[in-house]
Amino acid sequence: MGRRPADLVVRAGRWVCVQSGEILPGTDIAIAGERIAYVGDDARHTIGDHTILVEADGRHLVPGLLDGHMHVESSMLTITEFVRAVLPHGTTGMFIDPHEIANVFGLEGVRMMVEEAALQPIHVWVQMPSCVPSAPGLETAGAALGPAEVAEAIRWPGVIGLGEMMNFPGVILGADSLHAEMAETRAAGKVIGGHYASFDLGLPFHGYLAGGAQDDHEGTRLEDAVARLRQGMKVMMRLGSAWHDVAEQLRAITELGLDSRHFLLVTDDSHAATLLEEGHMDRVVRHATQNGADPMVAIQMATLNTAEHFGVATDVGQIAPGRYADLLLVTDLKTFAVDTTIAKGRVAAEAGGLRVGSPEFEYPAKVRASVHLAGELKPEDFGLPVGPNGRVRANVIGVIENQAPTRHLRLDLRPVAGQLTTDLSQDLAKVALIERHRGSGQIQVGLVQGFGFRVPCAVASTVAHDSHQLLVVGTDEASMAVAANELARVGGGQIVVRQGTPIALVELPIAGLMSDEPAGRVAGKTKQLLQAFRDCGCTLNNPNMQLSLLALVVIPELRISDKGLIDVNRFEVVPVVERQP
Repeated sequence: MGRRPADLVVRAGRWVCVQSGEILPGTDIAIAGERIAYVGDDARHTIGDHTILVEADGRHLVPGLLDGHMHVESSMLTITEFVRAVLPHGTTGMFIDPHEIANVFGLEGVRMMVEEAALQPIHVWVQMPSCVPSAPGLETAGAALGPAEVAEAIRWPGVIGLGEMMNFPGVILGADSLHAEMAETRAAGKVIGGHYASFDLGLPFHGYLAGGAQDDHEGTRLEDAVARLRQGMKVMMRLGSAWHDVAEQLRAITELGLDSRHFLLVTDDSHAATLLEEGHMDRVVRHATQNGADPMVAIQMATLNTAEHFGVATDVGQIAPGRYADLLLVTDLKTFAVDTTIAKGRVAAEAGGLRVGSPEFEYPAKVRASVHLAGELKPEDFGLPVGPNGRVRANVIGVIENQAPTRHLRLDLRPVAGQLTTDLSQDLAKVALIERHRGSGQIQVGLVQGFGFRVPCAVASTVAHDSHQLLVVGTDEASMAVAANELARVGGGQIVVRQGTPIALVELPIAGLMSDEPAGRVAGKTKQLLQAFRDCGCTLNNPNMQLSLLALVVIPELRISDKGLIDVNRFEVVPVVERQP
């Protein structure tokens, strides 16, 4: 009304009105404090002596981008550093599931993330992790959460809902604890996140939906998107560093003409280097547009659709009076390069650089001492004895490029001196999972195919979804021992060892999951790590992320845990050697 001057006015932009699907030229936006006061063709009545003016000069005014599902820990950054990395790319809101730190430090770890989230210059909502451990009885995490913890945390300020309900067999079979977690979430009036990682769209799928999950990001096929939409779910299409699931599912909109307002764009998991070099949600919007989505539709899927799903559209997701002043200046909607990010009423980033700061968050000392081994590991700890017989049939994990699922391979192998060994000619490596939360000394060893290693080497990570034990893959047992011992020494991280010598290392001292260094430095170390993978022969797009998922016992087909090899289709332990003649 002009009774007092605005704090900031953006003038002469092209308003991308996601609520109506229009682009309206000649639009001014007046901002008072953190909120929008006026959107119209002339904001001169709001301009005072001290009003900050931002000239849009005909550029598009786009709502700040929202990531509807992601795990900050997968970037190997703290929340603070993650926000610093993505603000120049137009992200002004994130819905994070701190499932990873919850598996290491339980409810205490979740509270730390909630506290850090509250300090940020953008909106960071937390989803309470639902399945810790993700598959009880098939893995051992560092902590356990259940209905009592969900009942407590779901009502904390900043907690927006329940994180992905990934134990889908448990939901289908009526596990009391899982249904109690969802009941507590419904009672609080909040969203239940889904995770149905199966290709079976028959009765199990319908049973899972009946349990109460309201969205899902695990679809990879056109039929997955269609089935979820028809059955009342929000379809989350993800483009992360390694997960490229948007293009195929987008066909439900571009070819079948289904209602796009029930689709959300998300990232799930992104590395620091991806964030800095390729972008965050802006990258996903560009990708959707390049694959046939109308730019308005792509933007809606990264703004309003997400806000409406989580019940926060009265605050974010659109440019309108009363909403938070979260908006972007973008010259071209198809290339979608963000010129300026305004977050909570302040110019937060411009021309790729930050204009705002954020308070530092200090993690307690015990979070930096989370890798506990029973003792120093030796090459013989990674043996696979099978006896004196001839050829055997072995269960082997098969890696799939750019996808989270693996293949359950059955290979006929010939032991050497009573041991199953690696074989470079068959792209066959060993995979070992070492318990690191309690120092029990427990080690499980199996076989994996698909990394493409061509030299004696090993790679290791304490980022090992979801229990985050110490995971090692190698073609050389001596290098595997070096890799594991070095990560224990530095308090966690990811490493590449070639012929017994470490050649790349990313230290992750915070819970063995996150770095305490700036995003640029982490990205640099990650690039060195990925180059080291390639120097060992690996051609996978994001091999360290695919390494970290070899222990993810809730996504088909075959994984490894501290209990052994897990057939995820049947949710049971299977032996490494299936049959001996």
